[in-house]
Amino acid sequence: MSIAYIVMTGVIALVLGVLLGYLLYKKVVQNRVDSVEKFSEKILAEAEREASNIKKDAALQAKDILYQTKIEFERESKEKKEQLLIQEKRLLHKEENLDRKIEQIEKREATQSERDRDIEKRETELKRMESECEGLIAEQRVQLEKLAGISSEEAKQQLISSMEMEAKHEAAKIMRRIESEARVEADRKAQEILSLAVKRYAGEYVAEKTVSVVNLPNEEMKGRIIGREGRNIRAIEAATGIDLIIDDTPEAVILSGFNPVRREVAKIALERLIDDGRIHPARIEEVVAKVDKEIEAAIKDAGEQAAFDVGVHGIHHELIKLVGRLKYRSSYAQNVLQHSREVAFLCGIMAAELGVNVKQAKRAGLLHDIGKAVDHEVEGPHAIIGADLAKKYGESNQVVHAIAAHHEEVAPESVLAVLVQAADTLSGARPGARQEMLESYVKRLEGLEKIAMSFQGVNKSYAIQAGREIRIIVESKIVDDNQVFIVCKDIAKKIEKELSYPGQIKVTVIRETRAVEYAK
Repeated sequence: MSIAYIVMTGVIALVLGVLLGYLLYKKVVQNRVDSVEKFSEKILAEAEREASNIKKDAALQAKDILYQTKIEFERESKEKKEQLLIQEKRLLHKEENLDRKIEQIEKREATQSERDRDIEKRETELKRMESECEGLIAEQRVQLEKLAGISSEEAKQQLISSMEMEAKHEAAKIMRRIESEARVEADRKAQEILSLAVKRYAGEYVAEKTVSVVNLPNEEMKGRIIGREGRNIRAIEAATGIDLIIDDTPEAVILSGFNPVRREVAKIALERLIDDGRIHPARIEEVVAKVDKEIEAAIKDAGEQAAFDVGVHGIHHELIKLVGRLKYRSSYAQNVLQHSREVAFLCGIMAAELGVNVKQAKRAGLLHDIGKAVDHEVEGPHAIIGADLAKKYGESNQVVHAIAAHHEEVAPESVLAVLVQAADTLSGARPGARQEMLESYVKRLEGLEKIAMSFQGVNKSYAIQAGREIRIIVESKIVDDNQVFIVCKDIAKKIEKELSYPGQIKVTVIRETRAVEYAK
């Protein structure tokens, strides 16, 4: 074979291979196109079926929603219709009541008109009789002068002398009555002081201020607290100094004692013993000793936190403890520690406005009630007790005096003392600060104004200064200058008799006379 033949054969084979490959490729591509078209048609058919199903579901849901909306609308319409019927009945009832009241008023007006006519007739008759009496009196006066042999002027002088003697006698009776009232008032004040002493020392009679309640998981726990022959309850009372009252109160034990710190120790210790379940004298002493240390640490932390919050430093550690003890003391349900912090802040604000030493004012405000921390242990007013404690632990004379004078046991002699007194009043007397509550506060103001308006000649009355002062305006044509003092005193006496209030109330009666003329 020649080379040309071999080449020719290779070329023919190559051409045939390419042709065959092209035909195979074309067939494969055609098969793929056919399969893709079939797949597309299948997808379109499935999509049409799915769309048809979705359309049917949407139509069903729309019908269901429409049905539910229709039911809800009918229900609301029915309810509104019932409400309108009820309101219509109420309006009809009110209209009937109004008609009855109008009829009653018309009857009263007719009766009143008849009474007015009767009064006019009686007034006319009285005037006629008055004129007749005046004539008879004049005739009798002339006859009496003839029979008595003295003139009317001489008789008048004798009558004046007789009335003067009678007035002196009445004045003596009034003086005796005033003295008697003073004795009654003194007795009342003495009883008030005694009741205050009882409140401070007799815990059983002020239970709402001197008791705590510990809840029990069950009634059987009462027997475990009492213990065999009462040894557990005696151990608790001996360790805490607090009385335990176990009565018919379901699932509760009452802790009674005036010392708030000891009562808190007893409460926490008893709660831990109940949770632990081991209640016997040795365990009781152990738990009480542990809680006592924790409370002492909490007292110290509370005092240091209060001093830090107020911004006062360098206070003796014993005074810090006393300040912390105020956390467990209350006055008219107002926490004394919170009250002391408020007073400190108020003193600082007012001192800054007046240019007084702010740090010293805050210090006096924070310490002003430290006497309350030990007033159940030491005799005397808490202001004097607190001043003695402050002096003992190195406070300045100005701070000591401000503490002593904040309730005027000592007359205030410095601006600082007046600031502490004012801040104490602001913190304690504001509505809602103490147990008096807003309702009783409003009632007291209304009671003051009502008492004032009950007197003849009073035109207007205003209770101001948080109920510590009432100002009364009287009619100048009815009440003269002399009667103003009598009205003022009578109102003050009636307030003392009918109202209960802390401190004192200032009564001011104002009478004003105006002269108006126009120049033409």
